[in-house]
Amino acid sequence: MTFDLALVLALLGITIVMFALNRPRMDAVALLMMTLLPLTGVIGVSDALAGFSDPNIVLIALLFVIGEGLVRTGVAQRLGDFLVRQTGKSETRLLALLMVVVTGIGSFMSSTGVVAIFIPIVLRIARNTGITAGRLMMPLSIAGLMSGMMTLVATPPNLIIHSELLRQGHAGFQFFSFTPFAIPIVVLAVLYMLFARRWLGTKNAAMDDTPKRPRLKHWIDEYKLMDREYRLRIEPSSPFEGKKLEQLDLRATSGINIVAIERKKNFHVEIVRPLAQTQLYTGDVLFLDIHEPSTDIKALCQQFKLQKLPLNGNYFADYSQEIGMAELLVPPTSKLIGKTVVEACFRSEFDLTVIGIKQGLTAQEGVILGKTLKSGDMLLVIGPWRAIRKLQGNMDDLIVLNLPADLDDVIPAPSRMPYAIGALILMVLLMVSGIIPNVQAALITCLLLGLFGCVDFNSAYRSIHWQSLVLIVGMLPFSLALQNTGGIDLAANSLLQVVGESGPHVALAMIFALTVVLGLFISNTATAVLMAPVALAVAGELGLSPYPFAMSIALASSAAFLTPVSSPVNALVVGPGNYTFLDFFKIGLPLVFIVLLVCMLLVPLIFPF
Repeated sequence: MTFDLALVLALLGITIVMFALNRPRMDAVALLMMTLLPLTGVIGVSDALAGFSDPNIVLIALLFVIGEGLVRTGVAQRLGDFLVRQTGKSETRLLALLMVVVTGIGSFMSSTGVVAIFIPIVLRIARNTGITAGRLMMPLSIAGLMSGMMTLVATPPNLIIHSELLRQGHAGFQFFSFTPFAIPIVVLAVLYMLFARRWLGTKNAAMDDTPKRPRLKHWIDEYKLMDREYRLRIEPSSPFEGKKLEQLDLRATSGINIVAIERKKNFHVEIVRPLAQTQLYTGDVLFLDIHEPSTDIKALCQQFKLQKLPLNGNYFADYSQEIGMAELLVPPTSKLIGKTVVEACFRSEFDLTVIGIKQGLTAQEGVILGKTLKSGDMLLVIGPWRAIRKLQGNMDDLIVLNLPADLDDVIPAPSRMPYAIGALILMVLLMVSGIIPNVQAALITCLLLGLFGCVDFNSAYRSIHWQSLVLIVGMLPFSLALQNTGGIDLAANSLLQVVGESGPHVALAMIFALTVVLGLFISNTATAVLMAPVALAVAGELGLSPYPFAMSIALASSAAFLTPVSSPVNALVVGPGNYTFLDFFKIGLPLVFIVLLVCMLLVPLIFPF
């Protein structure tokens, strides 16, 4: 062993220790090593920084943006809603479908991102069904990791191994090269988790279930909004047809307060603001708030030729994507003091409708539009989310006191969903066909997402997980440093000495096991960076194809089930699932053997030695 190799191995050992201790954070460690390695003279500064120009690093960043497009347009949330509808309260169906859906979505976006998206969805499902969150969070994490085995772009380790193959002059993997191995692994993992769930969820997370911010349901109860909401559709020959709201003056003549208008437009339904100049048409659905309990809705429908429609949620809560609520405070400096809601022209001024007033601690009942506003009054308003956000910048007349927790679930660009799905399909087709490089296909997809309004520049830059990119770029120089100092050859020869004459299958199993063990201490991405050249060197020494050994590294890197620090995916679910270190090892160890079994049986068949 040369002095240079000993120095590189010492730095690698220090890196592993710091990763294991998580002191300092992993991207800081990567930057430190990227600085120190050139000082050893083993590699140059340009070699240490070469990762920033690697097309696969750019591709990983672009995949974060594409994932953000799926979130902003509601694709991920719709799948979560589908999950609830299909499974009902059956824990078995829920667990199986949850794992399948998460694995499917994670095939085309960051596994960390998809798990982060599904954590609040799973917590909400757990609350509604009475299932302990701990029985669902571990399956969610496992599905997120398994999604990395589905496609070339599903996880950074796959792209790193693919890049190493290309660097050494091989053809690299295809987009769906991983899928034949992932499908049986997913099936076996789902069956295993249906059995292993009994070891999870014995206790709930020690967390306060009370939301820090009120939810819409809380305000509906507090302000007694139940049974005040109606949906009435304008029928042909209705006197409302073609009239503007200011001409009808419904609040004064009939005690009707229009909250919103639902209108069919082309191939979708949009929510129209009820402004004075808004014109009504046949087929429009009026969302009404009626304070006066004595109002005869049946007579109203007959008089104006309106049809009463059913409601699916309490006080339009099922329309919370388009219509929001907020609690406002009237400050002493407000020009609204001394005026009623009608006199203040509240809807014309703020694009919002007052549906509740609280003077002191008590919500006012009955007709509230004629009440005089005072300093300190709290107003509950309903209207478009954009109008509520706009109000946050104006604190002279009204102060936004509370925003509901439901705001976090609002999809910024729901109408752009078809474009996001279309762009995603185009990316997959381009990558599968191989017409253009993968990074170029992802660039085209990102540009299309921006062109169609699925993402904007701010959300695109925020979506990129820069810590992960710096970690990968900072670890790449180790591969070159080990190669330049003979470390790769030394590791390969040592592995071959252990294997001896046992044959390629034993070598494949040893490489898989070594990757999993190394993943106990450092992230699966860093493991792939270090193990990919070793696996290819072993294949070269044995005179065998590099592909089965490269695939073994890829599968083992995604089989990071054993500790909460092996992957960010595991770290995300520790708190919500109330898990211990032992929980991951107890559940994860049999799963690692399942992946190893599939690897040993299928990899030599699909990628012969």
